[in-house]
Amino acid sequence: MRTRLLPLLIILMAAVLLALGVPLAVSLAAAQQQKLVVDRIDDTAYFAAIARPAADTATSESRDELRILSRELESYYEVYGIRAGVFLPNDTPLANGPTTWFLPEVGEERDAFEESLLSRRSHDPKQVWPWQRNRLVIASPVIRDGDVVAVVVTDSPTGQMRSRILHGWLIIGAGLTAAMLVAVGAALRLTGWVLRPVRVLDVTTHEIASGRLKSRVAVASGPPELRRLARSFNEMADNVEDVLEQQRAFVADASHQLRNPLAALLLRIELLAFELPEGNQEIASVQAEGKRLAQVLDDLLDLALAEHTAADLRLTDVGALAAERVAAWAPTAEAKGVRLVGTCPPTTAWADPVALSSALDAVIDNAVKFTPKDERVDVTVTADGNTSTIEVTDNGPGLTDEELARVGDRFWRSGRHQNIKGSGLGLSISRALLAAGGGSISYGRHEPHGLRVTVAVPRSGPTP
Repeated sequence: MRTRLLPLLIILMAAVLLALGVPLAVSLAAAQQQKLVVDRIDDTAYFAAIARPAADTATSESRDELRILSRELESYYEVYGIRAGVFLPNDTPLANGPTTWFLPEVGEERDAFEESLLSRRSHDPKQVWPWQRNRLVIASPVIRDGDVVAVVVTDSPTGQMRSRILHGWLIIGAGLTAAMLVAVGAALRLTGWVLRPVRVLDVTTHEIASGRLKSRVAVASGPPELRRLARSFNEMADNVEDVLEQQRAFVADASHQLRNPLAALLLRIELLAFELPEGNQEIASVQAEGKRLAQVLDDLLDLALAEHTAADLRLTDVGALAAERVAAWAPTAEAKGVRLVGTCPPTTAWADPVALSSALDAVIDNAVKFTPKDERVDVTVTADGNTSTIEVTDNGPGLTDEELARVGDRFWRSGRHQNIKGSGLGLSISRALLAAGGGSISYGRHEPHGLRVTVAVPRSGPTP
């Protein structure tokens, strides 16, 4: 979420800074040019004041004013490098500096000159940007008795003005960059502050979904709405844990409390059997059902304890443990005519040895139970970088896709195996025992026929 929210905030802040910075840069450029235009207007007004008497005496014998005007224009060009001239209405130069400068036939100078012949100063020139080498042309009329007798034209270079604009832009750019860095830092802090409770809530939800029901969300930081959400989540988790605890307690208490009456009932049935003829089928059926009910109660108690008890994780040699369980079940398999083969190289993982042994007992028991005579059951131990795996495969009838989706559910048994001894809780107990230690159990097909059960336990140590 942070990778999606942070770019959005950065783009919005960049847009705001650009919306402020671009007009500021344009305003700075316009201010610099306007300053230069005002200076040129003052200069043209000064030259126009000097040119007026020179234009009045242009046909007389006295040329003192004209010589003064010429010296002023030449000095102006030599000092500032700005071309300036006073031109008669027929574009003949009255005085100019340098003396080699004349009005071109076309261009900005000609346009400004013709505009000033209409008794008004030329319009302000277009904005000159730092990447342009345009010159700045200003023209002012010299008016006598309401008539334009001459026009003062200045043609200024813009190098210094463009340098000042560029310098100002660099300062603005540096300010915008600093502001952007501050904004990014603020966005990082803001998104971290807003999303930290969300991340904690996500991690805690995953932990609870993985079976660690004691996990809770810390509500110390974040926006008020998210803190309120965290408190509500904790309350919900507490209620769910209480309900599950009540269910476990009920199953454990019920199975425990029913064992004594059931034991007494089985004892009375045994006593009653002595009063009946030997080989009575009805009493044998009642005894079998009573023993099956006792097994179900024992399995229910084991399941309740498995879901309630925390795993005692240790660094365990999974290969040695699997080999031990193969050796323990070998006589049972041999008695049924099934070959039980173990390939158990040494490999370590973090597991509860008792829980893992119980899970393997349930899996191997099922494999041997459903494998026909003269077939084999293979127990194979492998490991990769993160997980140690125990794979139990048999050559029994296997399960359909629909049955594979349900295997491991409580009390579920395939309709084809209802007559085989069992309560339907063994694999559920195995799953609960493995999940408590971070392990898992999965089921799949074994070709050409049979079932593959995979028990996986992590090789990395538990997180503190």
